[in-house]
Amino acid sequence: MNELEQIVGEAIAQFAATNDAAELERVKAGYLGKSGRLTELLKGLGKLSPEARREAGARINAAKDKLEAALAERREAIAFARLELRLAEEALDVTLPGRGRGKGSIHPVIRTWQRVEAIFRSIGFDVADGPEVETDWYNFTALNNPENHPARSMQDTFYIEDKDSSGLQLLLRTHTSPMQVRYARQHKPPIKVIAPGRTYRVDSDATHSPMFHQVEGLWIDEHISFADLKGVYTDFLRRFFETDDLQVRFRPSFFPFTEPSAEIDMMFADGPNKGKWLEISGSGQVHPSVVRNFGLDPERHIGFAFGSGLERLTMLRYGINDLRLFFDGDLRFLRQFA
Repeated sequence: MNELEQIVGEAIAQFAATNDAAELERVKAGYLGKSGRLTELLKGLGKLSPEARREAGARINAAKDKLEAALAERREAIAFARLELRLAEEALDVTLPGRGRGKGSIHPVIRTWQRVEAIFRSIGFDVADGPEVETDWYNFTALNNPENHPARSMQDTFYIEDKDSSGLQLLLRTHTSPMQVRYARQHKPPIKVIAPGRTYRVDSDATHSPMFHQVEGLWIDEHISFADLKGVYTDFLRRFFETDDLQVRFRPSFFPFTEPSAEIDMMFADGPNKGKWLEISGSGQVHPSVVRNFGLDPERHIGFAFGSGLERLTMLRYGINDLRLFFDGDLRFLRQFA
């Protein structure tokens, strides 16, 4: 059986010299496969006498067990070596400072949104939210802006081919003013509410965006005058900009849903905009026709409304000079508000 000892010795040596799992299986086949050297010896046992067959078979099986034990040991060694190599390649140096997670922040326009809500909540106003896909009736007609009215051309918008269940034209709302009507038809006076949200118009240049944010304000009761509008909005501006040292003026204007109507301008006493009148909002006494669409009697209930752009307020508060910065997604800009 010198040949058997030679086969075992050569096999173990080849196993030990092999460092690849696939190569190891190929080497194994040369000894223990269907045509392997040890398998061929087993096939030759049939030519021996019963006594010699029994003795040779025992020796060959012992050799086979020895090879399989050596093979299993080498497989484990190769797997361990691969694991060690992978761990070395993916090693983490715990002595290095941690990278940490990126810190997000609230978008500056949303900061303004939250600040406006907090100020008006503190003086008793509710906050209302409504659909961005609105009907023509709520967006225009109910606000004293009937079909073919010239004022509609000031608010070119995105119309939707489908209509609602009542057959009304759908569009992306051009202002949050429709919430005046929706809220007032669901609540009884006194009505004090603001409605912040996204709005849409076909307008895009350095100072306009097809999507922007607006906050609408409404106060309806039996004895609400223009003086209340002046007091509430002036107080809001002073609290929003955290200074009493600013001037506010109400300049006559026209809006279909208010009468009389006024543009609200403000002027800072210092800073980069010192001495400049800056348009900040539209406002006015709610038109009687709109009050009727609220489901109220304009002879009894009266009030004011205003609409302010949140981007405009944000730009003035933080000294931002380009509207497009809000929508570029430039992290260098946004990190300033982290």
